[in-house]
Amino acid sequence: MKKRLTRAELFGDKEFNRHLAKLALPIALQQLMLATVAAADAIMLGSSSQNEMSSVSLATQIQFVQNMFLFAVVSAVTVLAAQYWGRGNKDAVNAVFCIGLRLNVAVSVLFFVGCVFFPRPLMLIFTDVDTLVESGAEYLRIAGWSYLMTGISQCYLCIYKIIGKQNHAAAISSTTVVINIVMNAVLIFGLLGFPAMGVRGAATATLVSRIVELVWCLVLSFLPGFMRPEAKGLFKRNPILSHDFTKCLLPLLGAALLWGVGYTAYSAFMGHLGEDAAAANSVSAVVRDLVCCLCGGLASGGGILVGEELGKGELERGKLYGRRTAVIAFICGGVSALLMLAFTPGLLAIVKLTPQAREYLLEMMLVLAFYMIGRAVNTIIINGVFAAGGDTAFDAYSLAVTMWGVAVPLAALGTFVFHWHPVAVYAFTCLDEVGKIPWVMLHFRKYKWVKDLTKDIQ
Repeated sequence: MKKRLTRAELFGDKEFNRHLAKLALPIALQQLMLATVAAADAIMLGSSSQNEMSSVSLATQIQFVQNMFLFAVVSAVTVLAAQYWGRGNKDAVNAVFCIGLRLNVAVSVLFFVGCVFFPRPLMLIFTDVDTLVESGAEYLRIAGWSYLMTGISQCYLCIYKIIGKQNHAAAISSTTVVINIVMNAVLIFGLLGFPAMGVRGAATATLVSRIVELVWCLVLSFLPGFMRPEAKGLFKRNPILSHDFTKCLLPLLGAALLWGVGYTAYSAFMGHLGEDAAAANSVSAVVRDLVCCLCGGLASGGGILVGEELGKGELERGKLYGRRTAVIAFICGGVSALLMLAFTPGLLAIVKLTPQAREYLLEMMLVLAFYMIGRAVNTIIINGVFAAGGDTAFDAYSLAVTMWGVAVPLAALGTFVFHWHPVAVYAFTCLDEVGKIPWVMLHFRKYKWVKDLTKDIQ
């Protein structure tokens, strides 16, 4: 039986706490700023038209699916690059960087073609309401161009975090978010002499901010202390690293697709339950994503710290760091639940919704408070600790069971067969995260994630 960590072992290591804060806070800020764009879109579009807000929320589910592919690639980059960085092998880190870039460019081109040239069929996946389909397609025709650049910039930002330039990554994301929000206001409402463009304005603001983000990443890569991909790495395959990358990527990709398509299905269910349910779900999703930024930062920061120790061969220290991170995950879950409840009154006062949609939103926020406990614990432990040691398969089969074996079927039956109340359907879409906690902790205590993945790479 493993001995319980003392309070001093959990919280008394000032060096660990300092490094975790140094990594997690800028990453959380970066994710918060990205989520703020969605919040700004919802507030600005929602203040003028509930349908425009709902259509953009549904349209951005396409990018959400793209982000699942990009997330899988970037996560695989993080797993391997963090361990090789801990080992001091910069050439291997660069080679992993190049593998990630090649894959993300391919994914970005695919989604660009779909969104720019076939936006209406894509929107019909999420809703059959004509006004939402047409408005969402209008958004995708413009925003789809930004999807070309997202994959490239995400690889650069990932590498910057690993090599200790997380503050620069946060600065890039924060600044481009400010640009996006300011341009949202100008173009959506027609300020400073510009015409009021509505959803087209929101899409244009997204495109401009992504251009700025990519250019900034490229310029920084030429400065001392940063990293840029070597040409030979972009066009030459390293068989050892490619094999290890694929071994990490496939379970991550499977998990990302299971999770991403599942969440997209949840949005589609709410879209088929009517405009009020779709609007309430759109607002609750924005708040959920804002609050999730803290656990996302801790998952990334904790995962990098654990991965570096494992890459050095310090397996016991890596295990200790993982146990500390798991305790922090539960604390984060409690804080996230309280934040969700605290945001609810102000949210209801700000967003312009019909009385029915407001009622749905209030009840959804109460459900989300419980959901956030599971979301925080699972995100930090699965995406942070497990992934740090290359234990990437657990996420896929846990999602196959809890999401696709339980939550998705129940929500689908409630939507299309039994016609349950929208909030009841919504509650079933949140069931998987809470129910997964005991399974996650049982797997955690087996310590299969404590592995050094590095090899002698020249």
